[in-house]
Amino acid sequence: MFNKTDLDNRLRFVTERMPHVKSVSVGIWVNVGSRDERQDESGISHLIEHMIFKGTVRRTARQIAKEIDQVGGMSNAFTSKEFTCFHAKVMSDHFPLVTDLLTDIFINSLFDPGDLERERQVILQEISMIEDTPDELVHVLFCRDLWPEAPLGRPVMGTMETVSAFGRDEIRGYLDRNYLPPKIVIAAAGDIEHQAFVDLMGPAFESLSQAESDNKDGVPQVNTGVNVIGRSLEQVHICLGTRFPSALDERRYAAALLNIILGGNMSSRLFQEIRENRGLAYSVYSFISAYMDTGLLGVYAGVEPNKTIETTRLILVELAKLRDGVLTETELKAAQEHLKGGIVLGAESTDNRMIRLAKNEITFQRYIDFDEVLDAVSKVTVDQVVDLARGFLGTEDLNLTILGPVDESDVPADLLNS
Repeated sequence: MFNKTDLDNRLRFVTERMPHVKSVSVGIWVNVGSRDERQDESGISHLIEHMIFKGTVRRTARQIAKEIDQVGGMSNAFTSKEFTCFHAKVMSDHFPLVTDLLTDIFINSLFDPGDLERERQVILQEISMIEDTPDELVHVLFCRDLWPEAPLGRPVMGTMETVSAFGRDEIRGYLDRNYLPPKIVIAAAGDIEHQAFVDLMGPAFESLSQAESDNKDGVPQVNTGVNVIGRSLEQVHICLGTRFPSALDERRYAAALLNIILGGNMSSRLFQEIRENRGLAYSVYSFISAYMDTGLLGVYAGVEPNKTIETTRLILVELAKLRDGVLTETELKAAQEHLKGGIVLGAESTDNRMIRLAKNEITFQRYIDFDEVLDAVSKVTVDQVVDLARGFLGTEDLNLTILGPVDESDVPADLLNS
């Protein structure tokens, strides 16, 4: 059963009771991420995510970790382009503990300068780790190349230069501008009573003032073409993609199905053709990222240097087949069942339910029933998927990022049109 409460300051509580489980997942969500940062603030949302667990006026960092550990719970946080979330999962008997802890770290974190300096070093190492992990780095470079002039194209972690410059004043200023209602949604799913949840957390949050303005940067302009980044590696890492429907676009279900058909599972076209039939790559897949006002479809493959062009052309062939309408009802039906199966199986997790509650509230400002989603997926037609491919997968709309031991002269100038 879904319930929602709006406080006077427009902060929202959303819950879903799952009486058959004995656990509860709680998340404090802020509709703020890396795309809300100015260029000199790049990475500050991610730094705040780390720092919030480093001590409050009531608890040290060790006490925060110990309180969750000693009841067998889990706590964590993540930052994305548009969201920051602080969440925890415990047995329902310990629900008052987890609500008190999450409230404390969100409202009363100290951001001690000594802790800040230590955590800064941790994040700098995290950035270095990405630099040494080419199959992750190529995605960062691809986003930068796709949206070179927009905050959406910047890395969530920021850069060595920006992260090194943040002090406590910058953090507090960013929090005071952004971590306010109505950007805050507090969600919970599991063995929970809605009003008890609101009664526990509401008093501490109802005094927060409202944010003065929305910092969203507007729909970013997409860059197209080929970008080659030379690097001494064993493999070449390919990331090819384009803009795609947003999270609010009515074509989002067709987009999800197109992704599954193209490269979203082991029976997909890319996996079967590039890995199974030709043995060109161990890892090859497609992916989608949907944001409030735009999205992207991408394809990744890691290959031997001398297989770079062949593999890229095979990816382009599969995109062309979709544009040309090479898609059967049987293939679409299989993708629909795959997607619906993932939705239903994911619904058994309190974490997934909590995440779904919060994202639907932030994105659509309403609860979306599972039957509504399953019905929408079932109604997608072959023509809708093909129309989507024709509208977004033209060669003139593509961006290709290549990372590895390849020189620009090795890449044909007309590769995307060949």
